[in-house]
Amino acid sequence: MADNNNDAIYSGTGRRKNAVMRVRIKPGTGKVTVNGRDGLEYFGRDALLNYALTPFKVTDTVDYFDVIATANGGGVSGQAGALRHGISRALLEAGDYRADLKKAGFLTRDSRMVERKKYGLKKARKRPQFSKR
Repeated sequence: MADNNNDAIYSGTGRRKNAVMRVRIKPGTGKVTVNGRDGLEYFGRDALLNYALTPFKVTDTVDYFDVIATANGGGVSGQAGALRHGISRALLEAGDYRADLKKAGFLTRDSRMVERKKYGLKKARKRPQFSKR
């Protein structure tokens, strides 16, 4: 579990698509703050917040840490994924949770990005309609 050292702050950086989250966790009651706002208010959907907090469920540390995060770039879905990655990295500093987080796949950065648009095409792969004559 968490150390009883209340002044300890653990940090981690999470990334997903174009979103970057700088995450700090400290021993507390489970409060989530993103860009100075409550987590549920920031994400707007309970599902996104629950998705971001899954590392705590995997390591049985729900309501043991407060989360303070700063978001840059991307949309809400990418930011939720970045928050999950950042929390996982911060938990590595906080205790011996590496095996659980690695098994759940939370330490791997999701490298899937939007494919760039190519010239001569309407989107990344969509072509203009073909006409024989």
